[in-house]
Amino acid sequence: MSGFVRVIAAACSCAVCLSTALARNVDYNNKAYTPPTAAAIRFDRGACLPIHNTGKLVLHAGWDAGIGGGYHPSDLRGCFTGGEFSHYSEYPKGSGVIYLMYTDVNVGGIIRFDTLVSTVGEFTRAQYYDYLSTTDPSSPVYEGAVAQQEYITSVVDTFTDGFERDFLDPRFHKPLFLELTSHSYSWSYEYADDFVLYQLDVHNIGRNTIQDAYVMIEAYPAVTFTPTNRIPQGHLIGFRQTERSPGTCESVDTLNLMWWADNDGDPVNGAFTENVALDSAGDRVRSCPDVAAIHIIAPPSVAGKQEWRQATLSFNWHFPTFLGSPYDFGPRRHKNYRDFGTGGTGWPYGDRNMYYMISSGEIDYDQAFTAIFGPLNAEWLPPPAGLAPEIADGSANHGMLSIGPFDIGPGATLPIVYAFVAGENFHTDPHAVHNLPWDPWAYYDNLDFSDLAKNAIWAEWIYDNPGVDTDGDGDSGEYRVCASESTLVDSAWVYTRAESTWYKGDGVPDWKAAGPPPAPVFWLEPLVTGLRIRFNGQYSETTPDIFLRIVDFEGYRVYLGRDERVTSYSLVASYDRDDYDKYVWNRNSVPDPQWELYDFPFFLDSLRCLYGSGTNPCLDSAFDPLLYTPSEPYFHPAYPESAFYFVKHDFNTSELGVSTPIRKVYPDEPDPRLLPIDSLTPERYTTEGYFKYFEYDLVVDNLLTTVPYWVNVTAFNFGAPKSKLWALETSKTAGASYAFPTHPSADSVYHGKVFIYPN
Repeated sequence: MSGFVRVIAAACSCAVCLSTALARNVDYNNKAYTPPTAAAIRFDRGACLPIHNTGKLVLHAGWDAGIGGGYHPSDLRGCFTGGEFSHYSEYPKGSGVIYLMYTDVNVGGIIRFDTLVSTVGEFTRAQYYDYLSTTDPSSPVYEGAVAQQEYITSVVDTFTDGFERDFLDPRFHKPLFLELTSHSYSWSYEYADDFVLYQLDVHNIGRNTIQDAYVMIEAYPAVTFTPTNRIPQGHLIGFRQTERSPGTCESVDTLNLMWWADNDGDPVNGAFTENVALDSAGDRVRSCPDVAAIHIIAPPSVAGKQEWRQATLSFNWHFPTFLGSPYDFGPRRHKNYRDFGTGGTGWPYGDRNMYYMISSGEIDYDQAFTAIFGPLNAEWLPPPAGLAPEIADGSANHGMLSIGPFDIGPGATLPIVYAFVAGENFHTDPHAVHNLPWDPWAYYDNLDFSDLAKNAIWAEWIYDNPGVDTDGDGDSGEYRVCASESTLVDSAWVYTRAESTWYKGDGVPDWKAAGPPPAPVFWLEPLVTGLRIRFNGQYSETTPDIFLRIVDFEGYRVYLGRDERVTSYSLVASYDRDDYDKYVWNRNSVPDPQWELYDFPFFLDSLRCLYGSGTNPCLDSAFDPLLYTPSEPYFHPAYPESAFYFVKHDFNTSELGVSTPIRKVYPDEPDPRLLPIDSLTPERYTTEGYFKYFEYDLVVDNLLTTVPYWVNVTAFNFGAPKSKLWALETSKTAGASYAFPTHPSADSVYHGKVFIYPN
């Protein structure tokens, strides 16, 4: 390790400890944490909204280095993304359900002997933001982008006029001299469309070292279908430290999620529904059965070897109310108790109280458990008499997730990476809420954290790709070994099949999302009332997936349209490899035995070698995987307890020129990957410099000769079924081209652009 971050759960008395590098004198110009913005489009604040809407999660990127959310009474336009929005946060997109009002970012630290905290209200409002995107390589916002939607904005805490006096000290706001730069990232891929990633760069622009600095993200949850200016009251908040890993092996992932959800998911007529209905009062209602969370993925990675130090997470929540109210409550331990001087245990008014809270290392119990802590509890202070059942049933709340300490020297930058994550189908029983307030354990038996956990893990993996040695030091991260098949040999079980799965990266940020293979390059040749489409897939068929570390190419699709809008394209031809999915009967699956898909797709020749008959099973042409079904599976002769069946992975339109109009241009050309290097002579290449083996074409005829036709050729992969990552395809619109078919009376083929006058 070279000063990289490795997030590992460790045992602590009152906190979740994270092993991390101490951030001292980090180079502010480190490109890993300050993406280039020279190609970005800049928008002024107020003209429109920085909205992430590429995935299922619609989220306002935020103006104050936090996350914007909530509901706006009038529609506002999204900058660059277009469209109008009345919801600053919405999940799933188009549902009308919000899960967040907004989040704040507060930073505390010690300068000399002074304890200071700069809260969100003490930072300037951002006046602009920059936009980047990887969607279109020809766009001016493409250069330097790492996500399909990126927003960058900055605020500072250097102003003192106009702020109220500190609650405990007779002085006005005293700044830490910070610049906060927020980078937010989102993707449309199915595995990445439930979260938005954030990198918060905390830059010390002052002259003094900020010692023991902590960064706190404060969330104001709001879960409701019918947005109003009132804060919804019936939701719960909690902390999820770990969750069982997906798959057959018994392993656990460390997550550290601050989550919140509606207390019962708002069932409609006793059931959860995505449809909008009318209640007895005539109001439009819809279920809100999902969950949202803040997930701190990593404290900073630091260039070069640095001193190591313990960093601590704190999770606190409180009942939002005004100073001196009997409702001013938040969980507090007897140990290390601090009197806020407010008469309550909720909101920590003043710099010193706030710093104590965010640096305490305390992990509060979940809100649903409030009613079980009475006055005789040895660990926790009791909640106010009579309020505990009301709070545990579901109410308004604020949550705070903090991390530190770090030292930030003058000119140094502390990057903190976190994600706003959502998960579907959190509530499984519309009646489970009746277990509250007195039996929270029974209530939790009906909560499903699996989708939220899966999405949080994918956010981690995009930030730091598992199994990738980014800096070339020989460390590719951490992996697990899972044995899926075994046999009894001499009274001992011997593993006959085991799989290694990478689950942590090397600690060096990658900011890479798994995508489809590169699209092939293609050329258009006008024909009489038609077009010849020629393409070369050399890179499509040879580029490994960044996560799987194998070539996952599955096939091509050819689209034709009358204009370049995505809705105008129609599929005219496709090719996909002849491969099959193998389903395995898992007797140990919980709660019931079931068929499960473990592996990548198998080619037919591989299946014959594995399960064919005869002295040379690889030559068993009689073996047909489609003969085996769930009702009549294949039983392995050597392992009779192993049962399989097979299905086509896609359509298996792999007979070039037969089952698909796509054909090989050079059908006799050998695969260059199987040839000695010295045999790769110039005749193996096309005039454009690509291997002939990967050259394809097709002809589309019966086209009009007076209009242009837009064409694109895409590539797609086979996905990663075990990780619930389905096939990904390149964009239908990016890189498209157009041409005019030739008129039958034309004497020659015209290769230039055609212009019509008058237009």
